[in-house]
Amino acid sequence: MRHHPPPPFLSMSRRTALHTLLGAGAYWATPASWAQSPGENAGNGRLVVVFLRGAYDGLSALVPHGEANYYALRPNIALPRPDGTAQTTLALDGTFGLHPALAPLMPLWKQGVLTALPSAGSPDPTRSHFDAQHHWEIGMPGKSSNAPGWLNTLAGFKAKAPENSAQAATKFIAIGVGEANPQILSGNAPVQLVPRGQAATRQGALGDERTRDAVMRLYAGQDGLSQAFRAGADSRMHTAQTLSAAAMTPDTADPAMSSREMQAANNGAGPAQGLLLDAQHLGTLMRQDRGLRLGFLSAGGWDTHANQGAATGALATNLGNLASTLVQLRRDFSLDGDVVVVCSEFGRTSAENGTRGTDHGHGNALWIMGNQVNGGRWHGNWTGLAQGNLHEGRDLPVHHDFRSVLAQVLRSTQGLQASELDRLFPGFTWDASLNGMLRA
Repeated sequence: MRHHPPPPFLSMSRRTALHTLLGAGAYWATPASWAQSPGENAGNGRLVVVFLRGAYDGLSALVPHGEANYYALRPNIALPRPDGTAQTTLALDGTFGLHPALAPLMPLWKQGVLTALPSAGSPDPTRSHFDAQHHWEIGMPGKSSNAPGWLNTLAGFKAKAPENSAQAATKFIAIGVGEANPQILSGNAPVQLVPRGQAATRQGALGDERTRDAVMRLYAGQDGLSQAFRAGADSRMHTAQTLSAAAMTPDTADPAMSSREMQAANNGAGPAQGLLLDAQHLGTLMRQDRGLRLGFLSAGGWDTHANQGAATGALATNLGNLASTLVQLRRDFSLDGDVVVVCSEFGRTSAENGTRGTDHGHGNALWIMGNQVNGGRWHGNWTGLAQGNLHEGRDLPVHHDFRSVLAQVLRSTQGLQASELDRLFPGFTWDASLNGMLRA
C-alpha cells in the first residue's frame, strides 16, 4: 500500500491527528479519423474497471477446448472437455468454453451483453507484476516513471464536459472501492476512495461528534491540506452513512496471504472473496450519486504458481467469486452506455509447471460487458497453442494492445475524441480488427 507522506511543514499535532483519526485505512479525495463512431449514448454511460491483480489464468476462464495442444500442455490442470455434465467446460462454440465456476455468466453471454478477447494485453514483455500493473494503470506500456492514472485523466475530461460545467470543482466523477491508493486513480482530478469490505460502513473516530468538531476546527483553514482533509472527512462520513443504510451482507474475513510474493502481486488489493461486497458498495454509491461516472474495483489472489486446480481448487473459487461479482455489476450497470471491463496485468504460461500451477505469461483473456457490446461471441485474433505461435515459445501472444481495446470502448461509450484518446494512451494505434466489438 502506497502512502503519500505529509508535507514537512505539517506540525506534529496535525500530523498525529491525521493519522490517528483516518489511520492506515484513510480514504479521501485526492487533489486533483476513426472507423468507429461514438454510440448513440456516448458520454452518458458509466464505466467500471475490474482489475485482477496477480495475473489471472485466462486459459482456465476462457477455455480453448477445441485445441488439442491445450490438453497436452496441461495434463493435470486442463478443464475437462464439454460433455454436458457438471465440472466440465461449458461450451460457447467449437473453440472456447467457460470454466464451470463461471456458469452464472452463461445467461449474460446468451443475452449478447458479454464478450471476451482471448489474446489481449500489454505489448511490453515484462513479467514483473509491479511494472506490468503500473503500465496498465497509467496507459503507457514500458514507462516505469510516475504518471497520472488514465482513469483519473478521464475523470478530468468528464469534469470539463459541457454537461458537467455546472458542477462544483470538488464534485467526484470517479470512485474506487477496495484500495487505498490505486495508481489508475492517481492524478489531479478529485476522486472518491472507499475502503474495502465492512470498513466502508464505519465512520471511525469521525463518528464521534466532539472529536469530529475538534478536528474540523484544526483543519478549518483554506490551505490545500485542510481543504483536502475536510473533503475526505465529509466523503468518508457520507459513504459510511449511505452504505450502512443499505444494510448489505456482511463481508467475508480476509484469509492470510500464502506468501510474500502473493502479497506483492496483489499490490494492495483485497482477496477475491471480498470482491462481491465491494461491487455492491460501488453500485450503491454510484446509484446514490449520479455524478459518479467512473468506477474501479480490484481483487488479488490470482498468482497461481502452485496447486492451481482445474474444475475445483483455488482458482475455481476465485472465478466463482468473480462470476458473482459480474452478475451483481450487471444488475447495477445495465443502462445503455454502461460498460464493465475485466482485465489483468498479463496472462500465465500455456503449459503447467512442476507444481501443478502456471507461471507469469504474456497475452490474456479480457472481458467486456454492457448493452453496447456485440456479445455472445468472442472477438479478436486467436492463433492457437502450437509452440510456433506462442510468445517466446511459452505464452499466449498479445494480438490486441489493451490501449486499443479501451480506446474502442471509450470512443463508443464515452464519446472521446482522437485527441483525448491520444492523451490517455500516448502512442497507441487504432485496431480496426475490433471495429465490430461494440454496437454503434
